[in-house]
Amino acid sequence: MKTLTKLGLAAAMIAAPSLGLAQDGPVPGTNPSTDTVFILNSLLFLVGGFLVFFMACGFAMLEAGLVRSKNVTMQLTKNVALFGLASIFYYLIGYNLMYPLGTWSIEGVLSGVWGPGVLEAVGVTADAADDYGYASTGSDFFFQLMFCAATASIVSGTLAERIKLWPFLIFTIILTSIIYPLTASWTWGGGFISEAGFSDFAGSTIVHSVGGWAALTGAIILGPRLGKFKDGKVHPMPGSNLSLATLGTFILWLGWFGFNGGSQLAMGSVGDVADVSRIFSNTNTAAAGGAVAALILSQILYKKPDLTMVLNGALAGLVSITAEPLAPSLGGATIIGAIGGIIVVLTVPMLDKLKIDDVVGAIPVHLICGIWGTIAVVFSNGDASLGTQIYGIIVIGGATVVMSAIVWFILKMVMGIRVSEEDEINGLDTAELGMEAYPEFAKG
Repeated sequence: MKTLTKLGLAAAMIAAPSLGLAQDGPVPGTNPSTDTVFILNSLLFLVGGFLVFFMACGFAMLEAGLVRSKNVTMQLTKNVALFGLASIFYYLIGYNLMYPLGTWSIEGVLSGVWGPGVLEAVGVTADAADDYGYASTGSDFFFQLMFCAATASIVSGTLAERIKLWPFLIFTIILTSIIYPLTASWTWGGGFISEAGFSDFAGSTIVHSVGGWAALTGAIILGPRLGKFKDGKVHPMPGSNLSLATLGTFILWLGWFGFNGGSQLAMGSVGDVADVSRIFSNTNTAAAGGAVAALILSQILYKKPDLTMVLNGALAGLVSITAEPLAPSLGGATIIGAIGGIIVVLTVPMLDKLKIDDVVGAIPVHLICGIWGTIAVVFSNGDASLGTQIYGIIVIGGATVVMSAIVWFILKMVMGIRVSEEDEINGLDTAELGMEAYPEFAKG
């Protein structure tokens, strides 16, 4: 988010001067009443939150389209289950761990607040609201939860077609209750990285690269799919349904307006609303830049356009602009997104050379472009410094890799994380779930 959030902390960062006005309503040209600010801010969080929620559908459709037909049901199951688990465990642990509100057990590093989130009372009045000058607790919690769930969705696609269901879901619990909230507390929660001056408006690093680092760590420990890298060659494994993948991409594109626009964290003034509209426009043009750049570069490199590259190019543009969607001009945002699209086209074959199997291309999109977007902040935000941006990337990335590796290794030793060769060949739909996404096709 643009500033440090959660009720109280965000209000301290977002100024709302001269909010007390006559009971007859605001006079044109003056600031709105405190009631109006509270309502509009809460509305922004709720609308932004359900747009980000719709990204869960986008991730599910994208992954269902990019895996082979024998693994589609597994991907859909993982996406529904991870969202449910993220919702429960972010409520139980993550929300308060992420936003200590100045209550640290280790100053700036570890929250002193452990326990479930608590909403305001039913029918709460202005004098009893948790933060009357800002927004409702429920809207804040709902919005923050959606970001947490999106982080887990990034991991799902990378590890598709060879990971067991339950170890993946256990990792999801740890990621959404501890790993993501802890690293985010160092930034949006007012921790030591934020104090250093690190800037990440809506989470190119805080959300996307955390998901990317967790996915990369898991992919290395899990290993590639059978037959992906054989006899010194890379063997393509085309997805089952590019129509679904395209639909998923457009849904993610739509959801990103809530992801970035809601991160303005305020809609109670003319300036705030104008900024939200500016963020929407920059977000859209960055996606367009990424898609077009990937289209052109794939034509140049492969002599034919590659739809999967174009889809990931659009997503790369969105990730790239997420760290600073407000400050750039439309032209600047387009260039930032276009560079993201180029990065994806160049990075996918690089991962293949390293024999890292990323089924949907989440590592280039969310990790590499998340890093690029965080660095790109310095080109439009005069308050950001390159050294501080790199510092934040390294600290958050390093912590995520270490914690993820520990969890993956424990899961590997205790219960195993990879299905058997036979199950992988037959497909996880029948082996793990006993059902198929396309039973009529399978039976001919």
